[in-house]
Amino acid sequence: MATLEHTAGKSNSFRSLLIRLLLLGVFIIGVRFAYVIVIAGESCTVADFCFSSSTTAGGAASPARPEIYTSKEWTNAVRFYSSVLKHLIAGGYLSPASKSLCVETPTGRDVFTMREIGVKSTVGISRKAVKPLVKSGRGHRIPFPTRSFDFIFSGEGSLERSPFPAEFAAEVSRTLKPEGFAVFHLVNPNDTYSFNSFLDLFDSCFVLVKSRYIKGFDSSMPQIREIVLKKECDDVDAGGEDDSSDKCSVPEYKHDLVKNAEPLISMEPLKPWITLKRNLKNIKYLSSMVDISFKRRYVYVDVGARSYGSSIGSWFRKQYPKQNKTFHVYAIEADRTFHPEYALKKAVTLVPYAAWVKNETLTFEIHRDPGEQVEVKGRGMGRIQPLQGSSSEDFDGEVEKIKGFDFAAWLKNTVSKNDFVVMKMDVEGTEFDLIPRLFETGAICLVDEIFLECHYNRWQRCCPGQRSAKYEKTYDQCLQLFNSLRQSGVLVHQWW
Repeated sequence: MATLEHTAGKSNSFRSLLIRLLLLGVFIIGVRFAYVIVIAGESCTVADFCFSSSTTAGGAASPARPEIYTSKEWTNAVRFYSSVLKHLIAGGYLSPASKSLCVETPTGRDVFTMREIGVKSTVGISRKAVKPLVKSGRGHRIPFPTRSFDFIFSGEGSLERSPFPAEFAAEVSRTLKPEGFAVFHLVNPNDTYSFNSFLDLFDSCFVLVKSRYIKGFDSSMPQIREIVLKKECDDVDAGGEDDSSDKCSVPEYKHDLVKNAEPLISMEPLKPWITLKRNLKNIKYLSSMVDISFKRRYVYVDVGARSYGSSIGSWFRKQYPKQNKTFHVYAIEADRTFHPEYALKKAVTLVPYAAWVKNETLTFEIHRDPGEQVEVKGRGMGRIQPLQGSSSEDFDGEVEKIKGFDFAAWLKNTVSKNDFVVMKMDVEGTEFDLIPRLFETGAICLVDEIFLECHYNRWQRCCPGQRSAKYEKTYDQCLQLFNSLRQSGVLVHQWW
């Protein structure tokens, strides 16, 4: 009897152990399943597994929210992407074997379509994850290792909407394999300036393969420009942009923009303080002619800024068309009278020296026209001179010693070709030294638009029939300077 009870007890213990092991196995499988679906979630890859008879290896056949997947908007988008992607497959840019990424895809419609047409190894990223198609990530911070993908797709104007287009492009470059393709759908660029700005976002490994216009699928993008780029080498083999080179050739598309600029005032104005100021309303701003979205930064350099209200606050902040971009301002002003107010201004960097052709100590002369009122806040315009050519003894203005710096070298260290750079220059005659230096060093190619006040022996407001003795240059020489800039492809405007 005891033996039977002992045998039965052993049998129950063994059965209990088996049940516990079975439950443990079910628990482990359940945890693994939850990880794949909830955490990994985007797809069932070779390394993962899913329990669903209707889920394929691509993980797209069993949508999490079928009511969205059957909506009219969803259907139209899938039909559009199906046509576009099949065209790319036919062109040899995409294949079923391609490991693919869709960037900044808030709905995952392009990911869904790729998997449906056979590109199973596809994942999307967006600010907010959309299981199981899209995981959390941003175009400027792609959460995948270097050289992960054969094909990257950026649809619905995601790059041009990004606040970080340069970082976006750099991440595409980093995660795309050599010989891989990147395809972009953009509303712009519709002009040659913005198109070339877009191409400049990518390093020299990338080549333009194809560009075409296609009809969009909704009102937000009625027409789309599709651009196909190929990465022909590894990033380590690509030569980075070399803004340090002294060689500079303004591209042809910038020459074409100059042709659309307002005409220069060919005849010397009798009242330049009126004529040049009125001419401001005729100016054709670059940002009113082209799209400037594909730029890394937006910079305004005010050379000879004087007070904040002289041109930064009164003109640039209020009147220059910025396309909703935030510009950082560099105020270059040697006169210490104006320095304190800049400490209180946001997004303004004061450069408290005189723009010059090299680093050296200079004399700073405060000139005044006859009859000009002497006020501390509105001092006469300052003109710089090398120490060797310092003022004569009969000069009756103020003279100070200041530090001059190599403006061209500073510009090349501060901005790049991927920045949108606007410059205003009012330097009391020093423009005849600075402009040639910008050409000599190649820094001129970094400037997109210049507002230049050229100083000459103009007629004086105070004394009819008399010319200013401050400057030796004539209006014709100023006109030659403006024409030489425009003929070189530099968009320059006459400032007052």
